[in-house]
Amino acid sequence: MTICVLGSTGSIGTQTLEVAREMGISIAAITANASVDLVEQQAREFRPQLVAMMDETAATTLQERLYDLDITVLCGMEGLIAAATLDGVDTVVTAVVGMVGLRPTLAAIERGKRIALANKETLVCAGDLVMSAARDCGAEIIPVDSEHSAIFQCLQGTAHPSEVKRLLLTCSGGPFYGLDTKTVAMKTKADALRHPNWTMGAKITIDSATLMNKGLEVMEAMHLYNLPLEQVDVVVHRQSIVHSLVEFQDGAMLAQLGTPDMKLPIRYAMTYPNRGVSIAEPLDLLSCPPLTFGEADSVVFPCLALAFRAAKTGGTAGAILNAANEEAVGLFLAEKIGFYDISRLVALALDTIAVVQQPTLEEILQADGQARDLVLQQH
Repeated sequence: MTICVLGSTGSIGTQTLEVAREMGISIAAITANASVDLVEQQAREFRPQLVAMMDETAATTLQERLYDLDITVLCGMEGLIAAATLDGVDTVVTAVVGMVGLRPTLAAIERGKRIALANKETLVCAGDLVMSAARDCGAEIIPVDSEHSAIFQCLQGTAHPSEVKRLLLTCSGGPFYGLDTKTVAMKTKADALRHPNWTMGAKITIDSATLMNKGLEVMEAMHLYNLPLEQVDVVVHRQSIVHSLVEFQDGAMLAQLGTPDMKLPIRYAMTYPNRGVSIAEPLDLLSCPPLTFGEADSVVFPCLALAFRAAKTGGTAGAILNAANEEAVGLFLAEKIGFYDISRLVALALDTIAVVQQPTLEEILQADGQARDLVLQQH
């Protein structure tokens, strides 16, 4: 097996390389934005054929540093696409955050490569295009998100999709679960970054605090498993032991359990239909806490309701929602707006920008740009 890692310096990317190290998987290409020091370390260890940096200055610096190695260094979106379509690559792990992952993922799909998908925006913004291209090109899309991996694994227990009654995506509830709106409104960036169970990048951690992350996963699930919104639901599970469940028409439910460790779904996506051996400690049922479940509160966490609204609307609503959220989260992380300003700005974008049904890629990118401009102008 030979893989390409789009976004090798983020949380999923670095853990993917750890799994590759443990299993002796060859790395043909890696990409990043501008983290020259870490990418140099990765390049010297894994010796990929190609490294791509989104930032042109970073690419120039990296090329100078890797002068002694036979590694091609590219930059920009063209570099990401070259990495994703590199000959000899079996699997492309899309671990980049944001819309930047869409074009290289589509390019890899068109080459028939397996996609280990950790980039939510690809399906949230262009799910119909992406899934149609995967069917036409014979490309497998294997989810990496813990919840979608859990559902994917549980679905191995059914003979036909019609046997599925609904999907239940579990949600930790984030750091503000159980609080009222008045209390949550006072929470800071530092508060929101204290996720109770997972160690993740800043953007996805904020999305977990607003529950937007779960809303985006609902939209992903609809595309991955070709189900309407009515058959996808969210349940709060504070312990993050049950990673998601599938309820079948006969009343049976299957769940996938495990420790909160992203290496498990990463490994499964790369080795499916087989299961690679893990060196990590498995879940100990005798020492894990009691498992509890509760209802997600879309009043205290309006981003969840906004995501359901976009999912129901369809078309470019997903791209508008995602782009507005990305920019709003960026402003929150820069401490320029408050916590509830995130949902306010996303709602404004959904209320203001016209939705296009059955959009082309260009129309999706246009909606994305409109939403970003609106948020940056209004904050």
